[in-house]
Amino acid sequence: MRRTVAALAVNGALVAAAALTLMPLLWMLSASLMPAGEATAVPPRLLPSAPTLEHYRILFTRLDLGRALLNSAGLAAGVTLLALAINSLAGYAFAKLPFRGRAGLFSALLAVLVVPAQVAMLPLFLELKALGLVNTYAAVAVPGLASVFGIFLIRQYAHGIPDGVLDAARVDGAGEFRVFRSVAFRLLGPILVTLAVFTFMGVWNDFMWPLVVLADERRYTLPVALATLAGEHVQDVELMMAGAVVTVLPVLLLFVCLQRYYIAGVMAGGVKE
Repeated sequence: MRRTVAALAVNGALVAAAALTLMPLLWMLSASLMPAGEATAVPPRLLPSAPTLEHYRILFTRLDLGRALLNSAGLAAGVTLLALAINSLAGYAFAKLPFRGRAGLFSALLAVLVVPAQVAMLPLFLELKALGLVNTYAAVAVPGLASVFGIFLIRQYAHGIPDGVLDAARVDGAGEFRVFRSVAFRLLGPILVTLAVFTFMGVWNDFMWPLVVLADERRYTLPVALATLAGEHVQDVELMMAGAVVTVLPVLLLFVCLQRYYIAGVMAGGVKE
């Protein structure tokens, strides 16, 4: 009896926590379907009186948010693919390839994790300006191409790859890059999916850095375009909620579709030594 009561209490608490977490997202979706002015009515409404897609039509026609959506999607996809290649190569090297100074270099990389990203913004911006990359997509992509966190995640998981599997490939005549491409890369699959989700979401949701390096409105990413839109239509709550739904929905769907691999990668990457 006590176990049943305890289980019901725990499950009830989890359901309540999930409801509190989902409530803002559900209201955001509901408000985006409300007629103009209904989201700020008193008393507040939870459901639209007459659901409408007018605000979404305005976003993609009159306000041309579709361009920003494509900008974000292209950047996030491109940076994710390049980041997977770069971080996987570096993480595998730190885990499986002995070289002089490996431990010291990896310790120095880990020390960078305690440095706030905002501290590096000014030097990075000045470097990109000297290279003539400001106001280009390359400038937006550079910070996400290689990350200490990504290298660490890959390294921890790669430690679990049996050395015998790699040695067998070497005995068969495969070079180091062939060993990585044909053997290690496939075995790193779960953690690569995890890193892909992290990277895609990070680039998709990034607001500050694109705002700093992009001056052309046609190149704006979705968060920056939405913030500009909020400044012009601050009173139109329903329109802002529609923009928020457009921003959240792709990454939410991505996470739901890859959730099983994402959780498996996180759990495995946390215990590999």
